[in-house]
Amino acid sequence: MTTPAPIRLLLADDHPVVRAGLRAVLDSEPGFRVVAEAATAERAVSLAATGEFDVVLMDLQFGAGMHGSQATAAITAQPGAPRVLILTTYDSDADILAAVEAGAAGYLLKDAPRDELFTAVRAAADGRTVLSPAVASRLISRVRTPAAAGSEALSGREREVLELVAKGTSNREIAAELFISEATVKTHLTHVFAKLGAKDRAAAVAIGYDRGILG
Repeated sequence: MTTPAPIRLLLADDHPVVRAGLRAVLDSEPGFRVVAEAATAERAVSLAATGEFDVVLMDLQFGAGMHGSQATAAITAQPGAPRVLILTTYDSDADILAAVEAGAAGYLLKDAPRDELFTAVRAAADGRTVLSPAVASRLISRVRTPAAAGSEALSGREREVLELVAKGTSNREIAAELFISEATVKTHLTHVFAKLGAKDRAAAVAIGYDRGILG
């Protein structure tokens, strides 16, 4: 009997320790083979285009540069693209919806049990969609009780950043206020501009007031 080819995996996460842990877990499971790792979303998109992978395990936040959902959309738009399975610590409605709309085959949180992760990887490789129970529950709740237009467009941290921008706070001051780096502030602002369809800070603030995101 012919042994089926292993599922070829690409790990996309900006934390080396996380990638090492994932590699150890996945390589220990028969039928899986971690082929490569990517420390940036841009690198993940580039590697995915080579056709050497069946499933990409994608984080959402990379600190700087392209967001995981943007990378997912770029990957799934490629001919013969690998399936993308989101594996992240972020579980806001906005993050989940953005990933699903980008074409993700599944969405898991990093604290998911090993067996749940293995099942999700196999399901993605088979062309099926899989969501963790917690994520599925959030999506169902959102569909049943949709939020006011615009109020869920941004994550909690993105709204915090926008509120500080509305007060005329600089990126450096926002970073100090929220105990994050300036690079992370810029990343949040990039996401805010993209989600609101704004070209700059002033436009984002105006849209925020118009949609009721800012009080």
